[in-house]
Amino acid sequence: MITGANRLQTVEEYYFSKKLKEVALLKAAGKPIINLGIGSPDLAPSQRVLSALVESLKDDKAHQYQSYQGLPELREAMALFYREQFEVSLSPKTEILPLMGSKEGIMHISMAFLNEGDEVLIPNPGYPTYSSVTKLLGATPVYYDLKEETNWSPDLVTLEATDLSKVKIMWVNYPHMPTGATASNKLFEDIIAFAKRNNILVVNDNPYSFVLNEFPRSILKYRDAKDYCLELNSLSKTFNMAGWRVGMVLGKSEYLDYIIKVKSNMDSGMFYGIQKGAIEALRCSDMWYVSLNSVYEQRRTLIWKLAEALNCTYDRFSAGLFVWAKLPPLVKSEEFIDSVLKNNSIFITPGTIFGSNGEGYIRFSLCASSEDIEEAIARIK
Repeated sequence: MITGANRLQTVEEYYFSKKLKEVALLKAAGKPIINLGIGSPDLAPSQRVLSALVESLKDDKAHQYQSYQGLPELREAMALFYREQFEVSLSPKTEILPLMGSKEGIMHISMAFLNEGDEVLIPNPGYPTYSSVTKLLGATPVYYDLKEETNWSPDLVTLEATDLSKVKIMWVNYPHMPTGATASNKLFEDIIAFAKRNNILVVNDNPYSFVLNEFPRSILKYRDAKDYCLELNSLSKTFNMAGWRVGMVLGKSEYLDYIIKVKSNMDSGMFYGIQKGAIEALRCSDMWYVSLNSVYEQRRTLIWKLAEALNCTYDRFSAGLFVWAKLPPLVKSEEFIDSVLKNNSIFITPGTIFGSNGEGYIRFSLCASSEDIEEAIARIK
């Protein structure tokens, strides 16, 4: 028996990869499972996007290898999107790199900048992949606390009192997943100043800006940001294209040059038709966002009712694709969701998969129909 690499001992299989197998088995056994756990949009992209994909198949170069940097018109569409939506000017030639989803970008950025023994600041709670990738590369995760009483913002003063000499990267994520907290102008300015004082590369993971969020912000808009920051973004949530795997990393050309050295050795370019569809998505009018959010507003109102039926509290002013809810005192997250799954056939995500500060919380996804959410409420009541 040939054994796996030692690095695999530092991580476990991704939670949803494991848990969805369990959910699938329950479904196969006839259980009427309602999945409110995963943030995979169930709505379709716009018809213009689908038409662009289909039409592209007629092009002579549709099935060839594509550029590692993506089509020039895709990068131009991304640049225009950032200029119109975030008031951020980026060179489509040197400051934008399309990715096959922003999740791959977490690996590419980490491989491009981290050496074994480097330290990485990771939010707790936060996206589990930040930690997994860090460990796989032999770097050390250093978790910084996000707590409800400080609106899920980092305490930079306390953090700076610690030894940061080995820290190379800091992951931030606003609007925040899983809590839905948003960043103020001052918070982004403070994070950039913190990075500058300590010579740390900050990466803002920003896929939720246009879902139930009144003030979309990019960290790249602020002074000195390009010298110390990169930003990841994605079409998955904004345009209902999660399975298409279209993302981007944006920032200083020298930083993207490091990343392309990694990326060009790991894929052979994004499928032509997907790029053509992505271009159309990025050109959507403001009515697209209005229509999308009207659906999510209706679903969120129902999820609030479900949370109340489960004796949970929540923040009505949070943004993004999820509702982060606080359980009654002394109730454990994983025990609670397992009970609801067993007794009510409803799958909800436990807060603990996002870190120790997620204990006592659960996360509901808005990626289920109003009918399914109403059925979930009826089962609880």
